[in-house]
Amino acid sequence: MSSNSPERSDHSVLLSNCTADAISNAAAALHSGALVAFPTETVYGLGADATNESAVAHIYSVKGRPADHPLIVHIGQLSQLDQWAIKIPDYAIALARDFWPGPMTLILNRSEKVKDFITGGQTSVGVRIPANPIALALLREFGGGIAAPSANRFGAISPTTAQAVKDEIGEYLDAKQDLILDGGPSLVGVESTIIECLEDFPRVLRPGAITVEMIEESTGLKVENSKSQTRASGLLDAHYAPKAKVFLLDPENPVVGCIAGEGFIAPASHPTPDGAIRLAAPISAGDGVAIAIRDRLQRAAFEGGSLR
Repeated sequence: MSSNSPERSDHSVLLSNCTADAISNAAAALHSGALVAFPTETVYGLGADATNESAVAHIYSVKGRPADHPLIVHIGQLSQLDQWAIKIPDYAIALARDFWPGPMTLILNRSEKVKDFITGGQTSVGVRIPANPIALALLREFGGGIAAPSANRFGAISPTTAQAVKDEIGEYLDAKQDLILDGGPSLVGVESTIIECLEDFPRVLRPGAITVEMIEESTGLKVENSKSQTRASGLLDAHYAPKAKVFLLDPENPVVGCIAGEGFIAPASHPTPDGAIRLAAPISAGDGVAIAIRDRLQRAAFEGGSLR
């Protein structure tokens, strides 16, 4: 499976209205081996038939993604889970019942249906049911599993609109067959919580909207804190990086570290430093989303700079 850059095309198909016909055409495209970028409640995904090795290889090519970096399989309903996973612990079923459809990925022991080109050679697989109605309609029309990482070049910021997908990877898609479904902005805006369910206790590999407290309340178990060897999406030290360098500021006094002309992101309670350019001023976020945003910023700043 090559991660070399593919030849670029000038245009990709952008479907701005997600009608029943558009969903049907997108499902047919997946069956034919094409890629379909589609909205979820977290971010936009770049999907392929999870059983089609050549289609999945096209995902890796478009993204420039390392071949050993596993993909998440999206399904349309809980009854499909045992097609993709085996030896599912009771606490994982409890999590699925409580939080699916929703922004949660479960890492489970893979079934025989799941091949190495999905898992990067691991014996586990990530599975989730998204909550976005367009994603669910596509999954149910398609009828199988859709392998879908975020619809961006590897290591870059995950897109939350169809236009961001087109801007980021449109030139790498096959204009004759690949599609982009426009379902408006993603509501959550950060990637799913990834929970490893391979041992006696759940372990959070990537934070998201589903918090540790929510997991423990659902399962009645304490979340395992030890480090895992499982590879999963978005866990590299340097990831989610924009083209600009990212620096983390002192949370006690962020204004001091910001230089005139730089972009500035901070809660609305912090004033914009003189000469800085305010990029965002979130009022508040749920605990899970707040933790997830800090995780993404730390990874984005890994090579660009540390606390200043």
